[in-house]
Amino acid sequence: MHDKPQFSRYAIYYTPPNGALATFGAQWLGWDIETGCAVPHPEIAGLPAPISEITATPRKYGLHGTIKPPFRLAEGTTADGLKAGFSDLAAQLPAVSLEGLELTRLGGFLALTIKGNQTPLADLAGSVVQQLDAFRASPSEAELERRRKANLSPRQEDLLMQWGYPYVMDEFRFHITLTGRLGRKDAETTKAALQPHIAACLPTPFTVGDLTLVGEDENGMFHEIHRYTLSG
Repeated sequence: MHDKPQFSRYAIYYTPPNGALATFGAQWLGWDIETGCAVPHPEIAGLPAPISEITATPRKYGLHGTIKPPFRLAEGTTADGLKAGFSDLAAQLPAVSLEGLELTRLGGFLALTIKGNQTPLADLAGSVVQQLDAFRASPSEAELERRRKANLSPRQEDLLMQWGYPYVMDEFRFHITLTGRLGRKDAETTKAALQPHIAACLPTPFTVGDLTLVGEDENGMFHEIHRYTLSG
């Protein structure tokens, strides 16, 4: 447990357990979310720009897949209450097993995405979003406007207003972000350079046996607070 005195926001993430993917991912991004420390980047030939530039946008979040997006605590709730609520929920939710992960270009960035059917994980994420919603403060007008710059569909706008985020429930698409936005050519070059390094780290099957409560510090960096086993 790596709780810090003050976090401005909290989130529920999938973070890989200790092993090849967690180690390589922390080095690639330059931030270890478990220890809350910066780590040196690996040497990877053939990249179109320095790793520090390619990974600048996702670095602060650590290697993760979002389950419940970052939120401020609602008035009248506490971090201890959130921990207790999440602990109780994790004890009711079963682990899920999926075919695997693959390196994919999503729009302008690279991410690890689900091979095969993601429905069991989408259902799990939907339960977490819904069951812990009482801890989430409503987004500010500035936050809403920032989200709306993405040209949301009517359905995504409804989700934004109901759950504070447009890409949940039926709009949920699990992904572990590895880069910021890249042009098509740079994205393909980066993918080709990264593929041989990350291929050996990808689990088959991909099992989500626990979820992680994380917090955002005063510098905007995310830290693991506690990992909860899904034991339902």
